Amino acid sequence: MIRHRVVLAAAAGVTSALLLTACGSSGDSSSSTDSGAAADSSAPASSAPAGSGDADGMGMATTSMLMTEEMEGMGTFVTDDKGMTLYRYEMDQASPSKSMCTGDCAKTWMPVMAQDSVKAMGVEQSLVGSVDRSDGMKQLTLAGRPLYRYMGDAKAGEMKGQAKDSKWYAVTPTGDKAAMSSEGSGSSDGTSGGSGSSDDMEGMPGMS
Repeated sequence: MIRHRVVLAAAAGVTSALLLTACGSSGDSSSSTDSGAAADSSAPASSAPAGSGDADGMGMATTSMLMTEEMEGMGTFVTDDKGMTLYRYEMDQASPSKSMCTGDCAKTWMPVMAQDSVKAMGVEQSLVGSVDRSDGMKQLTLAGRPLYRYMGDAKAGEMKGQAKDSKWYAVTPTGDKAAMSSEGSGSSDGTSGGSGSSDDMEGMPGMS
């Protein structure tokens, strides 16, 4: 009788061990599956790109300050806080302010977005304003003229957009367009343009 009980107890112990092993295996498998599911669900979020700008893909530029730069033969023109030349577009309106550069135009000529507070150095603060664009953005203006940066200018001081298509010009502190030698006011390398100086003209026939 005692032997029979020992055999039953041993059998019961083996059965319990098998049950525990099965439960542990099931738990590990469940845990592993849950971990894999969590990893899979988080994968798309980690691979998703960060904000890629506005829906239209329009280029945008921002600045916290309008400053001035002077170039020999060019005069004084306005730059942003990084020294990048700012431009005005002859097709725009100044009064009332209105930007006509939208779509593909705004990808090449980046509208300068108006910040909450833009300081002016060398520019009359009262001339600084903003205009609501047709795409819903708020663009910085100077004397009513919407301001832009040119994608072709790679570094501070460059002015590759000057007189582009006879419609784009670096903007002066008063909102006017900057002139170059092609318009009779001297070239960017300092050589004089136009009709010459008064000393040169004195020696010409008919000049006293």
